[in-house]
Amino acid sequence: MQSWLESAITRRLLLGSGALIGGSSAARLALGQAPKSPAVSSTHLGLAAGHDTHNGMITVGEVDSVRNGFDPHEILTAWETGALSLLPDGRVLREFDVVAVDKEIEIAPGILFPAWTYNGRVPGPTLRVTEGDRVRVRFLNAGSHRHSMHFHGIHSARMDGVPGAGDIGPGEEFVYEFDAFPFGCHLYHCHSVPLKRHIHKGLYGAFIVDPDPGRHPEQEALARGRLLGSPDNGRWQEFVLVMNGFDTNFDDENEVYAVNSIAHAYSKRPIVVDRARPIRLYLINITEFDPINSLHLHANFFDYYDHGTSLMPTLRTVDTVMQCQGQRGILEMTYQDHEPGLYMFHAHQSEFAELGWMSLFDVRDATSAPAARTTP
Repeated sequence: MQSWLESAITRRLLLGSGALIGGSSAARLALGQAPKSPAVSSTHLGLAAGHDTHNGMITVGEVDSVRNGFDPHEILTAWETGALSLLPDGRVLREFDVVAVDKEIEIAPGILFPAWTYNGRVPGPTLRVTEGDRVRVRFLNAGSHRHSMHFHGIHSARMDGVPGAGDIGPGEEFVYEFDAFPFGCHLYHCHSVPLKRHIHKGLYGAFIVDPDPGRHPEQEALARGRLLGSPDNGRWQEFVLVMNGFDTNFDDENEVYAVNSIAHAYSKRPIVVDRARPIRLYLINITEFDPINSLHLHANFFDYYDHGTSLMPTLRTVDTVMQCQGQRGILEMTYQDHEPGLYMFHAHQSEFAELGWMSLFDVRDATSAPAARTTP
């Protein structure tokens, strides 16, 4: 019988060592050589001294963000608001250019994945518009297969991004155009067939539609709080988290899990937040091959807005939320009454957390937190 060191890398194998392995350790496994000791210090992981996430259950080494062409920490707040102009009727037109490109990316230290990408990154760019805007997306397929962009929202059948309606071949272009409705936390993804492969390979991204306060006079203050660039919105710390997974050996099971694609990115380098300002998370699940993903918040609770299509919470004071594939929502929380420190959040499927979907907030006082971005 083969030993676990001689078998192919699977998610069970990765768990077997007591810690996720990456970089040269993965190469040694591929060669049938014994890995080094899984014992990892918190200093090596880049965490605060004395804070060892789940007793060292974490990838070893660093992912090369420069080689990837994207940084998961920049993805958190990289809002693409498009080129703005006015239509003859006075409405805002927002125009975007999106290109599908085949690209190898590093998803965990030393683990490369042959991705299909929008604009060279996984997830694709976070497109952020305002309710009622006219949205025009020029899509170029520079990949090796047929691709499309299917937007979750309200639009005509010919703009649906499915075979026969915006599904295009390599070298072709298509222009999607529609009005941005309803407001909320949405997504877009490729809808070419085989669908599971096109989504899993990386063709997806966040599509956020901010409410127009003028359309909601009864809840105008709440709507302004979500409108990017407004003073009310500026007090919020907003982050987009796309939950995803990667099947590295194409057996229809994921070996790596993450938010924003890089395993344990926010464990090794926690997300710094100002404890005096509230936090808003745009959470999207696009994990293939698993029916449910989740987020659990340690030592705190949040209000949840399912799909983000309401200005009042659909769930109040919860610390865990489950989402099926394509489901999304907005989470709002505060650490105002907490002491500064590192606070976990992660999938409440233990396997997902051990295989990459484990993160931390680094809650600080304002004097030690980075300056807020107040403009799109």
